[in-house]
Amino acid sequence: MSFPAALRFLTIIYVPTWREESAGEVGRSTVWFPLVGLIIGLILVGLEWIFNLFLPNAVTNGLLIVSLVVITGALHLDGFVDTCDGIAGHKSAEERWKVMHDSRAGAFGIVGVALLLIMKFVLLNSIPPGLIPVALVLMPVIGRWAMVYAVFTYPYARPDGLGKAFKQGTGWQRFTVATVITLAAATLVSWTSDLNYFYLAGVVGMFVIWIITVCASGYFKRKFSGLTGDTYGAVNELAEAGVLLMVSIAAFNNWIV
Repeated sequence: MSFPAALRFLTIIYVPTWREESAGEVGRSTVWFPLVGLIIGLILVGLEWIFNLFLPNAVTNGLLIVSLVVITGALHLDGFVDTCDGIAGHKSAEERWKVMHDSRAGAFGIVGVALLLIMKFVLLNSIPPGLIPVALVLMPVIGRWAMVYAVFTYPYARPDGLGKAFKQGTGWQRFTVATVITLAAATLVSWTSDLNYFYLAGVVGMFVIWIITVCASGYFKRKFSGLTGDTYGAVNELAEAGVLLMVSIAAFNNWIV
């Protein structure tokens, strides 16, 4: 069963295991990434309700960003930092891999992650309170689907690493199931939130994030001669920010309410 492997890998949620999972089992868990994203989103919605009982909106939104980092164990942010460091300068792909493997964070990584977190906070603050729950669910669900797409579509750069297991374990069947789960979750949350054109929200949202994912993944492919585990995390972070931006724009222009 690869779902517990996905939950253990993508979050800090404790799931008991009676044996050590093989790299192949972990690699095949990508099919459940959007479902884990849904669980993360529902946890964030619950936390938002609790925080709003005694905190102003801006503080609540800041704590939600912190909570997302804690729930995921900063896994994807770490990949984003390493990717930013790897992009910097004029280097060969092999030299960029070495930079990404350095445990120390460089200036590009620190600046990049600071700007990313600030942007997420600003975007969350720009979304009307009534649409915050929608954004909190769509963000991790579609973000993790974007990772599955990147894993499925683009070549893996390095000869080894955990990312290679994901690449080998993600065939078109698992990508299709992950896509169906994402579309169903996005449509359901849009319907329960009584959004205008709720039946199109999932398709449009995934299409917009698909464009962002294609652009980011294509860029990373050129820089690193393929994608790596770190760039998968970076894709997720960019996709999450993209979801918040999309909801913010739609709300500002009264397209969905």
